[in-house]
Amino acid sequence: MSDLTLILLSAGSSSRFDMPVKKQWLRIDTEPLWQFVTSRFTKSYNFDQIIITASADEIDYMKLYTDYTLVIGGKTRQDSLKNALKSVKTPYILVSDIARCCVNDDLIKRLISSKKSADCIVPFINVNDTVVQNGVTIERESLKRIQTPQLSNTKVLKSALNSDIHYTDESSAIVANGGTREFIQGDNEAHKLTHMSDLEHMKCLNAPQNVNLCGTGFDVHSFEANKKMVIGGVDIDVNYGFKAHSDGDVAIHSLIDALLGASAMGDIGTLFPDSSEQYKNIDSTILLTKTVKLINERGFKIINADITILAQAPRLEQYKDKIRNNLALLLGVAKHRMNVKATTTEKLGFIGRKEGVGVQSIVTLKYFDWTK
Repeated sequence: MSDLTLILLSAGSSSRFDMPVKKQWLRIDTEPLWQFVTSRFTKSYNFDQIIITASADEIDYMKLYTDYTLVIGGKTRQDSLKNALKSVKTPYILVSDIARCCVNDDLIKRLISSKKSADCIVPFINVNDTVVQNGVTIERESLKRIQTPQLSNTKVLKSALNSDIHYTDESSAIVANGGTREFIQGDNEAHKLTHMSDLEHMKCLNAPQNVNLCGTGFDVHSFEANKKMVIGGVDIDVNYGFKAHSDGDVAIHSLIDALLGASAMGDIGTLFPDSSEQYKNIDSTILLTKTVKLINERGFKIINADITILAQAPRLEQYKDKIRNNLALLLGVAKHRMNVKATTTEKLGFIGRKEGVGVQSIVTLKYFDWTK
């Protein structure tokens, strides 16, 4: 059994990345970046345990991709690390950031082979440019650019982080608390992915696969007198609406389920439960906007959508273009990639008896192509 645990930090907000997708969810072939990075580490060494930190709202989805230990991250990198450390049982830990995508096998093995040399083993690269601080030129030979991963004695690191002082890396915390640190030569190719422009240096990353991901959705609501009717975010001029916890917009609810189906993210009832007062009488366009943002953040791009509205009443011919235009805007697609059809059920069933309306939807997603 190995005496080493791998901790990968993936709970960041990706606020500086300047793309609609969070960098953790960039697809490398078909793998999200966090999974791709994990795979690179596990090919280099047989760790006793692998712990990945993540945002609380992403963990359930991440479980579809891995059986590794997933831990809710904190507000800062250090908070996330402290949360992960609670699950560590081995005497040594290797900590890295998901953003450090292209760490090579040689660096990992050199870190591990040096684990008993100090309380923390730290890779660095030299500074080749002239550096000036407060008007004074600093001797660049004395400067080091610190990288991750860093290998630490678990007991020493836990003790060093047992305070409210914020440290930017493990070695700083350990040294500040009387521990020892040893530097080893790092890797010039192990760039950190912080900004979109950093992708140019990530030679280990392949483009996402060009595959279509389809999902379907269906929703139905019965009528309720003296309530405003909204379909596809468009007001329908009748004196009845839909019986529902929200505004009952069947078209939008169906589309949300189709989006969640294509991305394998569950269903509308899980994302926006009708048991929550937060969503009582809510405008469904708000729910669709949140869903589209979520779809984009998780690494998908919406390609097209098609809905069929099943309604004996009301008559919707005059509203179809308005519904199309509005839904295309909400989905962020061109109008020619948003289709709206309306039909009756030839007076059959509850829809034919004019008791309600049903909508069936289908959408197509692709992985967001970050290479473009």
